[in-house]
Amino acid sequence: MNAEELLTSRSSMPRLSEPGPTIEQLELIKAAAVRAPDHMGLTPYQFIQFQGKERQVLADIYQQAARLNDFSETVIEQAGQLPFRAPTIIVSCLRFQEHPKVPRDEQLCTVACATHGMQQAAFAQGIGAIWRTGWMAEDDFIKEQLGLSVDDAIVGFLYVGTPAVPTPIKPQKDSSPFFMNGNDLVLD
Repeated sequence: MNAEELLTSRSSMPRLSEPGPTIEQLELIKAAAVRAPDHMGLTPYQFIQFQGKERQVLADIYQQAARLNDFSETVIEQAGQLPFRAPTIIVSCLRFQEHPKVPRDEQLCTVACATHGMQQAAFAQGIGAIWRTGWMAEDDFIKEQLGLSVDDAIVGFLYVGTPAVPTPIKPQKDSSPFFMNGNDLVLD
């Protein structure tokens, strides 16, 4: 897959199965993550990888969080199944660092770019991936269990595996409604 095709045909793969990425494929995914734009080289990210039986750890954390939120038994049961929707899950975390030149939003963008880079690296290798969030990304108990502080954040859960169905390619969007020329601004 060439770069132009990769950049213009990105689609999430919602249904993933075994096998997961190989060690070599994961190394490329990791290398892509740490090439994200990173003002002042703060590396405000940490990635936590769950594979195989390790996914049960994440399932247990999700279920405990669901219980603490007083969710229904159905939601608690579903929470325990979520980590098994893919052979590999990479949790993308913002590790915020106070810096006078690099605000929190910019650091968050670095982690988002790193996550996108990992997803693109997966696609470039013929692997399926989907970036998910949901209530788990906002839950304080889950963040605490993953070793995050109150200033940190879960940017997303990247599910990676073999596409279980052909990758659904979304139709191309017309970019023109989203771009304008600076001289088209009306200034008071």
